[in-house]
Amino acid sequence: MIRQRLNESLKEAMRAKDTVGVSTVRLILAALKDRDIAARSKGNTDGITDDEVLGLLQTMVKQRRESIDLYEKGGRLDLAEQERAEIGVLQRFLPAQMDEQAIRSAVDTVIREQSATSLKDMGRIMSTLRDKYAGRMDFGRASGFVKSALS
Repeated sequence: MIRQRLNESLKEAMRAKDTVGVSTVRLILAALKDRDIAARSKGNTDGITDDEVLGLLQTMVKQRRESIDLYEKGGRLDLAEQERAEIGVLQRFLPAQMDEQAIRSAVDTVIREQSATSLKDMGRIMSTLRDKYAGRMDFGRASGFVKSALS
């Protein structure tokens, strides 16, 4: 489903002569193709799942946010604005992101469900969160909440 939305979005961006949209969607499709090829080598002929695509998109957003910080520190505001525009395109394909309260609630629920009691359980908790909330949760923030809850 996400793949179809990406292809439709590419066509729309091309018709609208949206250069940022076209280049960003092409980058997404290229990264998706690379992941599909890697999945085929592991025996998965269908390519990566929609959840893995959402993870890919989240990673791309995170990379751009890091680039924005570096560009701003280096005084390259033009490049920072370009990265922000790409984030806007990427976020069109991501579901609504969870706010801090929702992340805390999800972390508490998973900890309770798994009967986690120590930091040794953190990997299992994070894995469950990634499975349940792919594309919707900032796992960097969630990791901090898990650490504080299990400490």
